[in-house]
Amino acid sequence: MTSTSNEVVVAQPTEGHPIRKDKGLWRDLTSYWILGLCNNYGYVVMLSAAHDIIGQFHEDAPPSEDETGSGRQCHIVSTGAILLADILPSLFVKIIMPFFPFWVNIRIGIAVAFSAAGFLLVGFANAEWMALLGVIITSASSGIGETTFLAYSSNYNKNVVSTWSSGTGGAGVIGSLSYATLRSLDVSPRDTMLIMLIFPFIEALSFWILLRRPSKVLPVTHVDSTEELIVDEKPLEGFKEKFVYIKELVKYMVPLALVYFFEYFINQGLFELVFFENSALDKASQYRWLNVDYQIGVFISRSSVNIFQLDKIWLMSVFQFINVVYFLTEVIYFYTPSIWITFAIVLWEGLLGGGAYVNTFYRMSKEIPPGRRQFAMAMVVQSDSYGIALAGFLSIPVHNAICSLPAAVRSITW
Repeated sequence: MTSTSNEVVVAQPTEGHPIRKDKGLWRDLTSYWILGLCNNYGYVVMLSAAHDIIGQFHEDAPPSEDETGSGRQCHIVSTGAILLADILPSLFVKIIMPFFPFWVNIRIGIAVAFSAAGFLLVGFANAEWMALLGVIITSASSGIGETTFLAYSSNYNKNVVSTWSSGTGGAGVIGSLSYATLRSLDVSPRDTMLIMLIFPFIEALSFWILLRRPSKVLPVTHVDSTEELIVDEKPLEGFKEKFVYIKELVKYMVPLALVYFFEYFINQGLFELVFFENSALDKASQYRWLNVDYQIGVFISRSSVNIFQLDKIWLMSVFQFINVVYFLTEVIYFYTPSIWITFAIVLWEGLLGGGAYVNTFYRMSKEIPPGRRQFAMAMVVQSDSYGIALAGFLSIPVHNAICSLPAAVRSITW
């Protein structure tokens, strides 16, 4: 049924028509995986390098028992400070971008340029402000890319959302693992960042060469009878209309924000305080490899949506809160007997975070009317940043409060 004015249009299945095979679909799916990887790679690297970025400018006054008065090995500045520099610019960009004209080529050009500039600034930094500026620019690049690519996905097969999510999960594993590996091989921080400049270049090639333009994407000529029919609505126009529509997206935004608030409170406020003295890894290495472990969990869950879907995102936020309780008590009392138990819980934490992300956007790709999907995707992608930003602010005072406590003694180590 078609209509005029503000009436809706109901998509009807076209029974009896054959499915036209899209032989070029692999290009879109592959491109979106690579774009997810490259867009989030710099963001992940900056978080993995947080401990080193802070430490390199405080080498003359390393944390010690005399400095903290507690016997704990703590940086007075939490890695939450790096988290804030790595998320606030991204959040700001995500908030304003949905209300700007969708000039996709200009947006992606800026994102690629910012990503390269961020690596260069952090690599050649000779002062703390310069390193933080590099982190900020990298954050802005990630925010521009994420809100643009997800909104742009409304022009393609819905499965590009799952390959994008898998790519962002891959960024976590590849980013944290490559940084940890290069640093373990004694590659300097500057050379490490210069090596990583290959990723902005790959991102540009993937978007402008591998990804097909929407005009060349095969139109859908068949509706699977097993899927729910979506009531299409006219695209949103104007600031007021878009702003009013946000209330329809709250059911997606709040659970996702809570999951990310809890997990980043752990990662940037508590990870640095987790320490097993009798491990073969030193403190800095433990921090880096815990991040790798977490990102492996994220990658697995972000790549699993075509196998397993869960609509109840709020349930993941409950489980993530339980993880907060564990880590908060662990860094105070040091009661876990083995580092491998902590690695297992960190993997579970990553599974929850990645699962919340991919299931939220995959669910939206099925439930949001096509005409409003571009704006909806661009808005909901902000919600994880709200949670992460709040976690960054809270993690700093909590981190410093724990640092002031007397150091606990781990009675059992495996």
